[in-house]
Amino acid sequence: MTAFFRRIRPDGEGITLAVLVAVVTLICGLPLVLLFKVGVTGPGGLDLGPLIEAMGNKSVQRALWNSFESSFLSALIATGLGAGLALAIGLTDVRAKGLLVFCLLLPMMIPPHVIAIAWIQAMGPGSPILKPLGLAPEMGVTPAIYSFSGLVSLLALQHAPLVFLILRAALRSLPRELADAARVCGAGGLRVLLRITLPLIGPSLLAGFMLAFVAALGNFGINAMIGIPARYTTLPVLMWRRLASFGPDVLPNVAVISVVLAVVTLIAVGVQSLLQRRMRSTLIGLPQAPLAYALGKGRLPLEIGLWGFIALTLVLPFTALVATSLVPTYGLALGADTITFNNFVEVLWRQSVTLRAFANSTFIAAVAALVIAVIAIGLGHLTVLRQGRKRQAASLAAAQADVAFAVPGLVVSIAFILAFLKPLPLIGVSLYGTLWIILLAYVAVFLSVGLKPVTAAYLQMDRSLEDAARVAGAGYLTRLRRIFAPLVAPAAASGAILVFLTAYNEVTVSALLWSSGTETIGTTIFNYEDGGSTTLAAAMSTVVVLATVLVMVAMNGLARRVPAWCIPWRD
Repeated sequence: MTAFFRRIRPDGEGITLAVLVAVVTLICGLPLVLLFKVGVTGPGGLDLGPLIEAMGNKSVQRALWNSFESSFLSALIATGLGAGLALAIGLTDVRAKGLLVFCLLLPMMIPPHVIAIAWIQAMGPGSPILKPLGLAPEMGVTPAIYSFSGLVSLLALQHAPLVFLILRAALRSLPRELADAARVCGAGGLRVLLRITLPLIGPSLLAGFMLAFVAALGNFGINAMIGIPARYTTLPVLMWRRLASFGPDVLPNVAVISVVLAVVTLIAVGVQSLLQRRMRSTLIGLPQAPLAYALGKGRLPLEIGLWGFIALTLVLPFTALVATSLVPTYGLALGADTITFNNFVEVLWRQSVTLRAFANSTFIAAVAALVIAVIAIGLGHLTVLRQGRKRQAASLAAAQADVAFAVPGLVVSIAFILAFLKPLPLIGVSLYGTLWIILLAYVAVFLSVGLKPVTAAYLQMDRSLEDAARVAGAGYLTRLRRIFAPLVAPAAASGAILVFLTAYNEVTVSALLWSSGTETIGTTIFNYEDGGSTTLAAAMSTVVVLATVLVMVAMNGLARRVPAWCIPWRD
């Protein structure tokens, strides 16, 4: 690492670069390095014995296969759904596209365990939707949602918006000359789609599939809420069970399993990069607005189908969630004589644990978003607008952030326990069991999310801005504070809001890091549902969904001040 800085002058820019790289390495790179060190080394050096022993364990083998099987099948379904939705909305003249996109991307912003709880309420024996229709399963009968097919279906619905988002961006970046030429030659819409559009977006299809696969591989909320009752254990759930049951003494064993999950994830990411390079096609021409095929009489049926899909996958489960939160006991039908707001009063005013969880999540999500915005402004500038060793060092830090984002959240949790369980040098204080370890984990996991829009904003800047400031005698920190920070502030704010939304609701990272007094919203909802307090879990989940929608709506106010695609649901 020191080699990067040997020729960097100790001016404001060099010091800023050194600090940023050191901070990112400390919270993103070092914990993962320690995790792999524990997993593949012993007292005498390299030792693959524990790893081989873990791979020979039947429970680990079964959990690994379950993880691969459910992730692969759900990714296939998610890719099909996301591609169909992207083509239907991106290449046709359907109306209300903005609202359609907003509704389709909403599940991506809602925590997976809340999605699972909503579907459990909708499909269970006490379903306020199915029960009045006589379609709910009988009491004592295992609902169909608690099955392998239910698990795969929910994972696919959760991750289809990721595929949709990637393919929608790919469609908008394609030059339309090829499609225009094919249509002039008499090719119909279907032929253009099969022979031109789909081959050109092939790398994006692969990226969408692999992203859905990796996301499902590390998904804890759905795998726990659905998989545990279905007796279908995946690696994230196995890790959580072992550490939660046996405590820190079993940490090395769980670290080995974490290494297995991390290696599978990194192999998947590497395969994706390799295949994308081979599938890439060189295009000539500037990106333009994609073709909008006039559907004529077919437009209304397609619109009905799209809104029907939203009603089935979004409105139905969350209607059941709200209805469950408004009755005193799970299973009662919602009516004038049973409706009550006591569950909301309980979680918002009476329960100290929920009040503490809301306060904790708001604080650490807001601070993580602010810290990430500050890091992104400095690191993005050095990554985009610098050359040579400085750019290499900044890119190394950005790559560490990408790896921390790519590996499953539970793996990062185990890595942080290994890194911060012992008291810190000099100050002699352990971060384990405090809010600070969750905060640092959030910064590590979500730094890549906040960095992307800021990097995109820097790429659009004219380098002459900095040259003019240099001529005027402005130092590096002055240029960064007076010129670049104000220009990229909207993009940094957009990224910070996305970070806040994701961190505010997450459960995967904090599932193994929380303790009494440091509960988060995600862990509290999970504990309520896991402990049988279904109506309280539904009420708290409803509050979280409403808060998420309000923040997403508020983000639209930034739409005119940020680069394209900083707000995913906006054109």
